[in-house]
Amino acid sequence: CSVDKANVLETSVLWRKVVSKYFAEHAPDVELSHMYVDNAAMQLARDPNQFDVLFTENMFGDILSDEMGVICGSLGMLASASLGATVNRLDLPFGLYEPSGGTAPDIAGLGVANPCAQILSAALMLRYSFGENEAASAIETAVRTAVTGGSRTGDIAFGKPAISTEAMGEAILKVLP
Repeated sequence: CSVDKANVLETSVLWRKVVSKYFAEHAPDVELSHMYVDNAAMQLARDPNQFDVLFTENMFGDILSDEMGVICGSLGMLASASLGATVNRLDLPFGLYEPSGGTAPDIAGLGVANPCAQILSAALMLRYSFGENEAASAIETAVRTAVTGGSRTGDIAFGKPAISTEAMGEAILKVLP
């Protein structure tokens, strides 16, 4: 779903035209829909599972990713991939992979940061820029297994005992095949 505000922003009118043309030429098998950002925010809160992918520009993406952080429990769980049009020697896109929540400098060095988003960002890198789908899936499964098994940093502990950044990383490594 392409998210914009074409009903009031001229830049969004252009966004919608460019996105529609690009998908028609380069991804004709992908079902493309368009949604205004305010409706997308409401739809995310109402039923986030209705979306496979949200495709939007930076400002709207930043706002919607913060909303998704609340929906999934924490920004510390949200990985991000910004994929470029240029491809590498594997004919896969170059990308910038990072946690959606940024660097969290206010808690740097305290041992309380959730490393899951960074680890999941590495999984995205393996999948999209290196074509290593099995390795990416193994990492994603290890994170899921560790979290559902009770290993949680403070941001996702929800009143239960919290573990440190290092302990969270170790819990993920322990279940990584």
